[in-house]
Amino acid sequence: MDSTTPDNGHCPPGGDDPTSSSSSAASTAGAAPRGTADKQPRASVAPLSRYESQKRRDWNTFLQYLQNQRPPLALAGCGGSHVIEFLRYLDQFGKTKVHAPGCAFFGCPNPPAPCPCPLRQAWGSLDALIGRLRAAYEESGGKPETNPFAARAVRFYLREVRDSQAKARGIRYEKKKRKRTPPSAGGGAGEHSSTASVLVGGGGGSGSSLPEGSTTAPPGSSSIS
Repeated sequence: MDSTTPDNGHCPPGGDDPTSSSSSAASTAGAAPRGTADKQPRASVAPLSRYESQKRRDWNTFLQYLQNQRPPLALAGCGGSHVIEFLRYLDQFGKTKVHAPGCAFFGCPNPPAPCPCPLRQAWGSLDALIGRLRAAYEESGGKPETNPFAARAVRFYLREVRDSQAKARGIRYEKKKRKRTPPSAGGGAGEHSSTASVLVGGGGGSGSSLPEGSTTAPPGSSSIS
């Protein structure tokens, strides 16, 4: 009987087992170099911008304020009046001197001496805060039509704060004029305008919107029209 492979299944002396060779080659080809798995690139998370970080802190502070109420107030039951109460609560952390009508420095932008008038949140800080909270509310699933930070009562309150502080501090708040740019050559006509209210002659106020600090809102986010 002619046979190339012994009946016992062993390879002839000095020969290579073809099955063993192919298995070894396959395992060698499929094996990844040592340490390759550890060096796989990991998806990096982009850090939040300063505005986004401040918005998150403001939102968490407002939610904590609601929880501290007696009884605790749910976000779904929050209205414009609750937002105004929150803004008044923040006045205790303000850093802007607002002179009372009976103060000798009422209407003086640069008082020559200190006075006992209280510190308040600057209007610019409150206006920027409301803009951030209004955006955070809708980003958290709230509907624009039920947004308490966009309530008419809140807009009126901010307008009163702006006017009263302007008189007490002897400064003026004005709006930037709209600036129109001519249409581009490619036909993409666009209008760049800024309607954010700015402080004339005195900066945006030194008060921070929250105890841990505040940043200004992006251009065009003024809560008062």
